[in-house]
Order: sequence, then C-alpha cells, then structure tokens
Amino acid sequence: MKIGRLVLPGPGPTERDAARLCARLALLYDGGADAVVCDAGAVTAPGLGAVEVLARLRLAARGRGAFTVTGAGPALRALLGLVGLSELLGEPEEREPPGGVEEGVEPDDLPV
Repeated sequence: MKIGRLVLPGPGPTERDAARLCARLALLYDGGADAVVCDAGAVTAPGLGAVEVLARLRLAARGRGAFTVTGAGPALRALLGLVGLSELLGEPEEREPPGGVEEGVEPDDLPV
C-alpha cells in the first residue's frame, strides 16, 4: 500500500489554499497513492478556512482512496468536532463504540 503525505500550511490554511492543496492531493492519487495522510501539525490558529480546506480535500479524495488527518492540535480537533468532520481524525464519533464492539441486548429490554 502506497501512502502519500500532504502538509497543511500554518498557522491556518485559508480558502485560497484549497485549490492548490486539492491539486496536490490529486497528484498524489494519480501517482499511485492508495491513501493520503494530511499533516495538520503546523495549524496552530485554525478557523473556518481550515475547515473549508479539509472539507474540500475530503470531497476530492472521495472514491480515490483513504484520507486521514494527523497532528491536529486541540483547537483544530474541537473545530472539526463542531462541524461534524471529526471522522477525518480517524477516531470514532462521540457515543459511537469503536469498530468491532457490539452492544448487548437482554431478553427483558424494552424496545426503543
């Protein structure tokens, strides 16, 4: 499995960075990458521009391969959680059990 690496600019990517980063992402997939890891370690002042960039990258990656974000600091993690993009971090959503965990049902449980 070939993994590509994309680095977000810091301190916070803006909408203007989106097209350039999406083009770079396409080049990585066209070059044979099965997955791309997006390094967000330099993003120290995330804002709505960072959210837009990551949302557009996610859409650009759809159907081409896996896309995950690493190195996200607490502020970016919180922001992605607020807008419903926390799955980019490769973590289960709140109140959702991790993969492979099944909920038990007792015979006397009431239907919901």
